[in-house]
Amino acid sequence: ALQREQLRVVLLNTRNQVLEIKTLYQGSLNSSMVRVGEIFKQAIIKDAAAAIIVHNHPSGSPEPSPDDVTLTRALVEAGQLLNIEILDHLVIGNGRFVSMKERRLGFN
Repeated sequence: ALQREQLRVVLLNTRNQVLEIKTLYQGSLNSSMVRVGEIFKQAIIKDAAAAIIVHNHPSGSPEPSPDDVTLTRALVEAGQLLNIEILDHLVIGNGRFVSMKERRLGFN
């Protein structure tokens, strides 16, 4: 029900327990510019073993955009280099969500 797009990261320890949930970006009505390094900066500071990325679509449709897939792919690749696993990227809209991992969008 948010008016603007927000991207949050759920930081997890080695037992997948939540360490922290951080709002990293707030965009316009239909977009948010995301820097991969900012997402992993928080994970490194908190010594997180894994993360789940979550963002909303103010339009109400939880269908991932091509930009969402590109971002997810970049995050998964960066996470492999840093040994911080991206467990999923969830897109929320209108009380529904899409798991990008479940749909194999951006995940190997």
